[in-house]
Order: sequence, then C-alpha cells, then structure tokens
Amino acid sequence: MEFEYSKRTKEYMEQVKDFMDKHVYPNEKTFSEQVRSGPTRWQVPPIMEELKAKARERGLWNLFLPESERGAGLTNLEYAPLCEIMGRSPIAPEAFNCSAPDTGNMEVLERYGTAEQKKQWLEPLLEGKIRSAFAMTEPKVASSDATNIEASIVRDGDHYVINGHKWWTSGIGDPRCKVLIFMGKTDPRNPDKYKQQSQILVPRDAPGVKIVRMLTVFGYDDAPHGHGEVLFENVRVPVTNMLLGEGRGFEIAQGRLGPGRIHHCMRQIGVAERALELMCKRGVSRVAFGKRLAESDITLERIAQSRIEIDQARLLVLHAAYMMDTVGNKAAKQAIAEIKVAVPNMTLQVVERAMQLHGGGGVSQEFPLATMWAHSRTLRFADGPDEVHRRQIGRLELRKHL
Repeated sequence: MEFEYSKRTKEYMEQVKDFMDKHVYPNEKTFSEQVRSGPTRWQVPPIMEELKAKARERGLWNLFLPESERGAGLTNLEYAPLCEIMGRSPIAPEAFNCSAPDTGNMEVLERYGTAEQKKQWLEPLLEGKIRSAFAMTEPKVASSDATNIEASIVRDGDHYVINGHKWWTSGIGDPRCKVLIFMGKTDPRNPDKYKQQSQILVPRDAPGVKIVRMLTVFGYDDAPHGHGEVLFENVRVPVTNMLLGEGRGFEIAQGRLGPGRIHHCMRQIGVAERALELMCKRGVSRVAFGKRLAESDITLERIAQSRIEIDQARLLVLHAAYMMDTVGNKAAKQAIAEIKVAVPNMTLQVVERAMQLHGGGGVSQEFPLATMWAHSRTLRFADGPDEVHRRQIGRLELRKHL
C-alpha cells in the first residue's frame, strides 16, 4: 500500500498551489465586487475569464477527465489532491475549467455522447467557451428517488417533446449556459422502474424553456452560476439529442453521480483545510480574558479534533478514488457512498468550530466561513440525502453476512 503521491501529482500540486497563491486568492474579493457592481448579478465577472486564460496558458486545464485523451491524463487518485487545493476557494474550480455541473456533464458526453453531440457540446465545454446545467430534481416529488421523476419525453416523428417542472437546475443563471441535460420518462409504464427514464440534451434557448425563479441557498444566490426553477413546456428537440438511448437515463445518472460527487468530496477537504487555517490564525491573533484564544484548552481540543477528522476524511476520499481507478465506479459504490456521508459532515464540524472562534465575524461576509457552512450543508442532500447513502452502505454491509 502506497501513501505517497506520484511524481506527476506532486508537480501538478506545486503548480496549482502557485497559481492559487498568485492569482486566485488575491482575486476572490475582485470577483465578488464585480458580481455586485454590474447591472445584473447574472453576468460573467471579467476577472474569471482572465483567470481561465492564465490557467490554460500554464496547462492547468481540464484536469478532471480520466481515461480520455481530452483530459490531462490523470487518474481519479491523481486528481484528488489537485481538486482539494481548488476547493479552498469558491472561484478556483471554474478558473481551471473543473467546476460542477460542467465536469459531470462533460463526463456524460465523453462516456455516452455520439460524435455529433461531442462536437456540438463537449468541445466548447472543454474549451471553456460555454457552460451547462443538469435538470433532474423536481419540486413535486421526492427526487432523491430518481424513479419518482414525472417529467415526460415523448417521441413525435423526428423530435422528442419535453414537458416537466424542474428545480435546483444549477448553472442555468449563467449567461454562458447553452445546454442542459434533462432527465425524464420515455416509458412510464415499463415494469422495470429503472428503465422508464432517459436523459436528453436540451439547448438553453429552445422555445418552451422558461426560468420561473432563481433559488437561494441559505440566502445566497450563488450568482452568476445560480440554481433555477425551470418549466419545460412542449420543448421540441431532435431525436439525435437523446443520450445513449431510451430507457438508459438511470444508468447514466448512476455513472454521473460517482465522478461528479466524488469531486465535491475532494473539494470539501480543501474547504475544511482552509477553515482550520482560519481557526488557527484567529486563535494566535486574538486575546480574550488575558490570554490568546489559542492558549485555551477548548481551542486546542477543537484544532486537534479538526486535524484528526480532516485526515480521516482525506484517506476515505483517496480510497474511493483508488477504487474507482482500479475496480470501476460500480464496484466502488460503497466507498463512494461512504465519502458522500462522511466528508460534508466532517467539513460542517470543522467550519462550525472555526465560526465559533470568529464570533460575530464568522457569520458575516467578512470571512468565507458562512458561505462554506451553507454550501457544505447543502451537499448533505445535493446528490441524494445522507439517509439514502447510509441505506445503501447498510445493505451492502449486510450482504456480506447473508
């Protein structure tokens, strides 16, 4: 068992860290100011395009795509520490063209798309020229069980007619969003409930696609990315927009949730590391009741516990990445489910301790901790709630004894 990163990984880590120090961290406030100061919050801050151009010049681009000549040639295990570093800043993933939901959508197109679909949508996504969204969750059903999806995809000659009411369609607020992957039912009466669903490509500007409202996450609008409630009313798309084939939607969803969500977990390690760093800096710089906060036993205990929990979670994430590389996503499903539960919960605990040490400042815009907490809490149901993953883990564990 090897606990050392590969030489190539270490080289990339140094390059990504250097880019973060020189370009990303110094421009976090610039990004926020540009979002606030524009005529609308739903616009692209110029600083982001500048960062993307610089990252691409350095070859720090599309690092996430394994087993593909279109990516950097990194395995999931090699990408994990790089993704962790990116997770330290909310604006970093996009700068490297490694942000959700584009990464998941690009992987879907790479694995399941036709040559025509790849040329039309995957290539501009990989170029960073456009962005995308994923439309699955619905407000009227418990979407954590994907078999509940009610949206319809009906064949009509050379087209499919799409109708549905979606929400939490993340990324649709961005003016560069040009395509959505839509999940709906093509065969709702199929006795196999896992073959009722399909996934299909829908151009953002297709007639009948209407944003009802943009949703907030604990009060944050996440502009210009955003999360939309969207109506699809008699939207017509060519039959060539179908991904993989009718009835294959659940299969695609399962393939997408592995890589897509493990990236979230990788980034969450970086979030927790930055929160711990802020906790330590606060502890040594503030004095209360005659001594530095860091000299208090409770502060030392919280710092120590945070370090233990972060290191535990990182090992779980690296193990899941290793499993995905060696035995495949399906065989690695228990390891993936474990990190989906463990990592966001760990990050919440670390951020909570850091917020407590920062007092009122911790819940304000002065520090990134409140945003970190909100996004980490959201991840506990973003791709299925903790309960669903724990149910899967429990069942898999019981099978060993039956």
